[in-house]
Amino acid sequence: MERILVSSCLAGRRVRYDGAAKPVGADLFERWRTEGRLIPFCPEVSGGLAVPRPPAEIVGGDGHAVLDGTAHVRTDAGEDVTTEFLRGARLALDTARRSGARIALLKEGSPSCGSDRIYDGTFTGTPMSGDGVTTALLERAGIRVFSENDLDAVDALLQTLEATGS
Repeated sequence: MERILVSSCLAGRRVRYDGAAKPVGADLFERWRTEGRLIPFCPEVSGGLAVPRPPAEIVGGDGHAVLDGTAHVRTDAGEDVTTEFLRGARLALDTARRSGARIALLKEGSPSCGSDRIYDGTFTGTPMSGDGVTTALLERAGIRVFSENDLDAVDALLQTLEATGS
């Protein structure tokens, strides 16, 4: 059975920077939960950040630039939290590998988990295309990353992987 690494906030855990959760209530998600496929993980909390915590954004690029050392993750007060984001990303990858997860379902817009969209580092709510730090690391390791908006695509990939046994 294929496993899915999932952002803890999508699984209903209150781990977002503001202490909230963003649970997914879709039937597919609940089926995966019932089947025991979901492996909840929060890279920011696992990386050492508290709940609640100041909002953070990537300054100078996206998650790939953070991995390459050319961008940083900062809070709205200017504190550099890049180390915690990198630690959390590495722990997420380790968790995915240990569980055999080849798919991740992560929270869109997050500086850790965004897979299509993050914020531009100005703390003005301006979105930009790009990946979060954890998404970038997982993708580099060959793990397919989807947002909570792509449940049908996740389901299609699950069916393909299980039908082919690959």
